[in-house]
Amino acid sequence: MDSATEVFVAHRNLLFTVAYEMLGSATDAEDVLQETWLRWAQVDLETVREPRAYLVRITTRQALNKLRSLGRRKESYVGSWLPEPLLTAPDVADDVELSDSVSMAMLLVLETLTPTERAVFVLRDVFALEYDEIAEAVGKTSAAVRQIAHRARNHVAARRPRGVVSAAESKGAVEAFQKAVTTGDLQSLIDILAPDVVLLGDGGGIKQTVQRPILGADKVGRLMMGGLGRVTNQLTVEPVQVNGSPAVAVYFDGELDGVMALLIEDGLISGLYYVRNPEKLSWMQQETTVSR
Repeated sequence: MDSATEVFVAHRNLLFTVAYEMLGSATDAEDVLQETWLRWAQVDLETVREPRAYLVRITTRQALNKLRSLGRRKESYVGSWLPEPLLTAPDVADDVELSDSVSMAMLLVLETLTPTERAVFVLRDVFALEYDEIAEAVGKTSAAVRQIAHRARNHVAARRPRGVVSAAESKGAVEAFQKAVTTGDLQSLIDILAPDVVLLGDGGGIKQTVQRPILGADKVGRLMMGGLGRVTNQLTVEPVQVNGSPAVAVYFDGELDGVMALLIEDGLISGLYYVRNPEKLSWMQQETTVSR
């Protein structure tokens, strides 16, 4: 490999993660990386003091452009929009900050930020870039970036999941959920759901799913059993790691129907994010590496 290619490959996983956290879409993140590479290939490397920062800056600018166009696309999206799920290796969960930052729950929180706030938060709080570096990436002054970071941090803190759950708690909750769903045991399902659990579904107008958030253990449990209970004999639910967090892959007659990411708090499932849109399931075929 030539020097430009070697440097780009060395930082590729980091750049993908930056773009994905800003966009919530692995497909769009890959598009951003293509644009980043085209621009990087034209750079005189002798003028670049810090390749990592330079590449992150290019990626951020391209992701911001993409993010603004995605906003218009999401306005016409049918039903709830959920991030594109990534099949991740189990060791991603060992980096608590990284797994938290790419989780479905956190990506949905980031959706409530403006594009610039999202970029600043991701670059500062997840990837620990200096304010001056971020300022160059987003086209703001360092002082403005500090204010944006403070505002975004407070916004996220008020909405993010409440705390870290042990591996044992997560495993127990997933196993209880899997057993309840596959056996059709409604009460056991309700028991593992938090009282204020929320269910979101993303079918993209292609697959049927809930069109709005469903709240409460009883409503969520009965709705799930009403939909899944009719096909228990053809149903398979397998634990997987999605976006660094617990999830289950749902199969009907051996075919992947969707991915349900689980938010677990205090040993109970407080969030269910069911992605059925087939256009968003291609990244479940093999593990994707995310890194900081």
